[in-house]
Parts: sequence; C-alpha cells; structure tokens
Amino acid sequence: MAITSLSRMTVPLGLDTAGAGSQGLLMPKLKYRFRVTLINFGTGELTTELTKQVVDFTRPSVTFEEIEIPVYNSKVYVAGKHTWETLTLNVRDDASGLVSKLVGQQLQKQFDFQEQASAASGIDYKFVTKCEILDGGNGTLATQAPLETWEMYGCYLSQANYNDLNYGTNEAVTISLTIRFDNATQDPLQQGVGAPTPRTISTVATG
Repeated sequence: MAITSLSRMTVPLGLDTAGAGSQGLLMPKLKYRFRVTLINFGTGELTTELTKQVVDFTRPSVTFEEIEIPVYNSKVYVAGKHTWETLTLNVRDDASGLVSKLVGQQLQKQFDFQEQASAASGIDYKFVTKCEILDGGNGTLATQAPLETWEMYGCYLSQANYNDLNYGTNEAVTISLTIRFDNATQDPLQQGVGAPTPRTISTVATG
C-alpha cells in the first residue's frame, strides 16, 4: 500500500495533481558539502592543498545604495551603485606548512615586504575564488555535480589573521582570510546573479 501522505509533506501550492504541487519536499543544499578553489593564488601552484584545509566560507553578499528622489507629497527610491561585501575564508594551518606558505606568497605578491614595494597593477596579484556546493558524490570531477557555483573575480587579501596559540585548547591552528573582490557571478548564468538581462527599448507613438 502506497504511503500517499508523504507527497503532502510540503507547502500546498494549489496546483493540479500532475504538477509541482503533488511533489514532496526536496533535498536541501547542505552547508558542509562544498568546495572552495583559489585560482592564481600565491604562486598559482598547489592551491589544492589549501582547498583540502578549508574550515568554513561565507557566500557573497551584495548591498545596493539608495538614491532618494523627493516628489510632490512623498519620496521614491531607486537602486544606486552596488557593493559586494568581503568574504571570510578560514583554513587549517597543517603541519606541512603549505597553507601558510601559500598565504605568505599571496601577501608577498600584493606587497613586497622586504623591499617595501607594491605591485605595478592589480592584475599582478589578483586571483579568482570559486565556491561550489556539491551533491555529496565522492568520485571523479565528472560525478561531483555542483548544485551551485559562485565565481568571484578581482580578489585580493584585505586581511590575513594567523590567529592565536593556546596551551589550554585542543583546537587546530587556523588562518583567517578576508577577501575583497570586484565582481561575482552565479551559475547557471541563465538564472543566477551575473546573467545578462534582456533589455527592451520602449517607443512612444506620435502623430
């Protein structure tokens, strides 16, 4: 006997029985199934070592400035320039030293601390941050189907905190990174942030 009540374990949508209204609750994306890849970070080599040591990561957040337009008896608002908020990436500093080495190389690309010299342009040190929410597969790259992909462009480290050491804890040593970036896109581009929006030009008939 079919347990028909399972198909009702969701919000009723009022659609016909053949439509989405009869479908049960779908599997949500899970916070712990994700992968972060940094492209052109540090020397551009061994960035997979940093990916394996990621503890947590914040997804992008965008804020639009408000433009206030006073009108007759009221006010209206339109969206102004936008600002992408910084990202936070925490990584474990493992015994091999590769994570701290990569972070140090990236900081050195942004500013030569020994010679007290800065890079000639942003393209010399900026990198790409890629965050993928995965479906739980653990096979090849072909079977690890991302449920969501974010790509952040023009990234650099605005802060690197090597954090504290403590005799009284059993915690792993971590490095906290704050990433500032210029732009972000969300895949699939046809639906997510960064997709090209079709523009229509309205015409006014005269005569």
